[in-house]
Amino acid sequence: MNLKEVQHILIKLNSKTKFNIKKISQEIGYSRQTLQKYLKKLKDQRVIRNTTININPDLRPGLKFVLIQIKSNPKEPYLVDKLLALPQLKSLDGVFGEFSLNAFFVFKDQEEFNLVLNEIDKIMASSHFKKYQILETIKIYKTNGIRLTQFKPRNFNLDDKDHLILKILQEEQGLKTLSTYEIRDIMKKVIEKDISQSTIHNRIKNLEANNIILNYVLNFKAKEIGFEGKFFLRIKPKDPSKYEELALKLEQIPGITDLYRIGEEYGLLAVVRVKKIDRYGEFIRNLYLSEEIEDTFTNFVLDELKPFINFLIF
Repeated sequence: MNLKEVQHILIKLNSKTKFNIKKISQEIGYSRQTLQKYLKKLKDQRVIRNTTININPDLRPGLKFVLIQIKSNPKEPYLVDKLLALPQLKSLDGVFGEFSLNAFFVFKDQEEFNLVLNEIDKIMASSHFKKYQILETIKIYKTNGIRLTQFKPRNFNLDDKDHLILKILQEEQGLKTLSTYEIRDIMKKVIEKDISQSTIHNRIKNLEANNIILNYVLNFKAKEIGFEGKFFLRIKPKDPSKYEELALKLEQIPGITDLYRIGEEYGLLAVVRVKKIDRYGEFIRNLYLSEEIEDTFTNFVLDELKPFINFLIF
């Protein structure tokens, strides 16, 4: 199977609701059994791993996205192991620069952020440099290729059961999406209460209808499907009063998979993906053609230490 075929399958396995394998197979032109065989092969080859969901960070109460930049050296591999053990970690990258690790976290709320920060302090206490800095996001324009401005804000307050369902759908699925029966069994083990399948079904449908669940998708290794380069790009506009206007233009660019407003001089932070590393220079030159950008600062990702991720393939 060539890269285009793999990309085509992954594009099809990106849905607002749970995958309909029979329908997707027909659209691709495979039998259901052939598609399942290909997916198993890709998993065995560690190209893909599991089904997951993307959660709208603009839910109420809002999720907290935080980038922690850590100064370390190659003689401290235990730092990476300890960071990878934190369940709130979204991505971890070895980067070129003063801070050699970029750790992106998603927290349920401020309380969870404070608790995990205490754990990070303990981890850093045993490091050589004992140095890190925190970049908190003020606004999120794009996550994993999904533009959030297309969704109207809704007052949809989540309770603990909703959060648990989201956690299960994000972390506990295999190649096949979980049934309400399977979700019920997992929830019963966690909260020691029996919840009906119809209740779980209705809650999931509400989460989908209110754009809390943005999509169902497969996690994959970006390099294995043809995306060689990842960069963290910080952007400073010429006119500081036009951050919003610039961000709305930048979010339209497919290669920008994530876009955040942060409280820094370079107040926009983008995650950029390119299929060939040498195309990044062209990407930057095209950005400056708009004449709205005063300066940029780039961190090149040397190694994706949490390799299985997802974004809209372009």
